Amino acid sequence: MMTQNPSLDLVEFVETKILPQYANFDKAHNMEHATRVIRRSLDLARKIGADLNMAYTIAAYHDLGLSGPRAIHHLTSGKILIADARLKRWFSTDQLKMMKEAVEDHRASASRTPRSIYGKIVAEADRDIDPETVIRRTIQYGLANYPELNTEGHWQRFMQHMNEKYSVNGYIRLWIQGSENERKLNELRKLITEPKEMRKVFDKLFEDERR
Repeated sequence: MMTQNPSLDLVEFVETKILPQYANFDKAHNMEHATRVIRRSLDLARKIGADLNMAYTIAAYHDLGLSGPRAIHHLTSGKILIADARLKRWFSTDQLKMMKEAVEDHRASASRTPRSIYGKIVAEADRDIDPETVIRRTIQYGLANYPELNTEGHWQRFMQHMNEKYSVNGYIRLWIQGSENERKLNELRKLITEPKEMRKVFDKLFEDERR
């Protein structure tokens, strides 16, 4: 019978040696984000019968590459995972290769389908498509990286990002049908087509984040 939780010794290792590294990253990729991706990955893995230890570890390592250049963080994260010899205690060489590829494939802007079900799991789990969460994280990123912009500048940057990533013509792809993210993405897309309503939400959250 398949266990419904990852191994306790693996969880202890990840919680003490891996997850604390997320404290060094921005608000959109902090410990709260990492634990949310882990929780969603495990839920999806249970639903489709995937290996929980693999799904758990992939989720834990998926953004560690943010210690380097953001644009290639998914590749760096994969290198960090495959280079961590401590993981050989729990996983075979073939499993580790698949896990490395899954981490590399998690990025929303990836143009190709993830190479395994584990890549699809972490890619899906990494999508925080709750509309308010998406809007808040986009505002947080703008404030952190474009401090020279005024409110209108942030609004323009925000809407450009919304259209490029989340609109019906955006680059985001969902890989597991019938997921909660599918429903939430449709909600967000509706809001994108109603700029006046979106501006109300933006203004409220923008003021919250500037305080």
